[in-house]
Amino acid sequence: METSPPIYTELNECQDCFKCVRECPVKAIRISNACANVIQNACLACGTCVWVCPSGAKRVRDDLAVAEHLLASRERVYVSLAPSFVAEFPGLAPGALINALKLLGFDGVSETALGAQQVSGSAAAMMADPQRRLLISSACPVVVDYVQKYKPELTSVITTIASPVLAHASLLRQRYGTGIGIVFISPCIAKKREADAHPELLDVAITFDDLRRWFSERDIDPERCTPAADDRFVPERAAEGGLYPVDGGMCASVKAGCTATDSQFMAFSGLSTIEKALADLDEMPLDRPVFLEMLACEGGCINGPKGTSRTATVWKRARIIDYARLDATRLPRAPEAPELPLASVEPVVAKVYSETQIVECLRSIGKQTPEDELNCGGCGYDNCREFAKALADGKAERVMCVTYMRKLAQKKANALMARTPNALVIADADLNIVECNANFARLMGDDLLAAWENNQGLEGISLRTIAPYYHYFQSVLDHGDDILNRTIRYRLSVFRASFFSIEEHQVVCAILQDITRPAAKKERVVQQVQEVLRKNMSTVQQIAFLLGENAAETEVTLNDMIESFSHPEMDDGDAPE
Repeated sequence: METSPPIYTELNECQDCFKCVRECPVKAIRISNACANVIQNACLACGTCVWVCPSGAKRVRDDLAVAEHLLASRERVYVSLAPSFVAEFPGLAPGALINALKLLGFDGVSETALGAQQVSGSAAAMMADPQRRLLISSACPVVVDYVQKYKPELTSVITTIASPVLAHASLLRQRYGTGIGIVFISPCIAKKREADAHPELLDVAITFDDLRRWFSERDIDPERCTPAADDRFVPERAAEGGLYPVDGGMCASVKAGCTATDSQFMAFSGLSTIEKALADLDEMPLDRPVFLEMLACEGGCINGPKGTSRTATVWKRARIIDYARLDATRLPRAPEAPELPLASVEPVVAKVYSETQIVECLRSIGKQTPEDELNCGGCGYDNCREFAKALADGKAERVMCVTYMRKLAQKKANALMARTPNALVIADADLNIVECNANFARLMGDDLLAAWENNQGLEGISLRTIAPYYHYFQSVLDHGDDILNRTIRYRLSVFRASFFSIEEHQVVCAILQDITRPAAKKERVVQQVQEVLRKNMSTVQQIAFLLGENAAETEVTLNDMIESFSHPEMDDGDAPE
């Protein structure tokens, strides 16, 4: 069954800030009509765009209704609880959380860390093989997706061990029956894809955010839940598998079960760090197995995108380590995790554009020379050339370039100011000129016109010193109310002026028309004639309305009189037959 994507955009909420473009590690965003849409085949479901979106336009698929339906339709449903719950619910006794989950209708709660321990046993067996090879952990679905889509040459080195949650789901079905329902709860969005890809093992994945909402809707407060004697993890509590949510935790767990040295284990977290770590790996000489633990979220799953907080990493890491039980002296675990072949994923092939195509796109945003390429990153791309490639690819729009739009707006304003027959001036809150056209300088006198021509403007000059009517500007700045069609006499001229805010209380603009000029006089006469005609027509319409109303009233009165005299007179004692 085809499912909807785990991350999507609520278009009505998108504020065209392009922050998701800027932060997305693989630029899986297409801007269309100033709205940022997720390119699903390129998306990793890492959740970065979700938590950086300032307007909340990036949404996560809500699977809570699916979980509720599962509880209603299956005889028994179990929770697979991600080990990061320790950091998500600090200070809450596990028994209280288990009790709260049972109040929702679950038959039992089990730690996903049990599956993680099986994964560690299988990985330890791989590391015991002396074959010289590189192994990338398959625990993080975002990393697996990243390698398959953007580093396909390394796909073969991803371990075929099932991820901890899928190993755990397999364990639960073996223990309690294949017909049970399983709901995975974690801070991870990408696990929704994993559930979609393996419905035979995992029914649905919801987030901690969903769980808190579910508790709220059912009026359940885990803090107030009193655990009973049987409110404990089934079939047993996990041990070192609880280290998986922190970077380096998987390596520590695997190392405890094999004789490999520390130099054979490396841990990296954060996609930008992983991208650098995976660069040029084909040139790395290997004389023994090397295991790479890679987690997409910086610091590990404790900083997952749908957890309550992505900060306090040190504190959360300490809680995870304290809770997990790592016994370095124990016997190695058997390799019990099932092997699952990787799903077939099409690599994202970057299109190659010629220099001519890139230059053409650069010129379309006013970048005529290399010096014009400011590489400011305002568009969300690292530099202007990357933005030009995105333009050519149809992923970006020219409006995303801040400098291009600023220059375009300036050009439009300059053209308007230069071509309007009226005088135009813009002033700031201190009544200093920000910009004006030649007609304004000409209106103010020959001296100011000469100054304007020499300096290409009168920027910085105070209106108080050159315009006796500056109090109109001040009034608009103070009160915010526009002043329209005001007649002003200045020297031998008469102006028709309008004053209005561009930015309330900060920037004010005035448009002045010299109505003493012949052309202006003619225009003014036409306007006055049109106004007289309009008033005359209005008067005529009112007169016609009144006449019609009076005629109607007269007709009604006369009809009443006719009706009253149309019957013969009757005495007071007579009654009509």
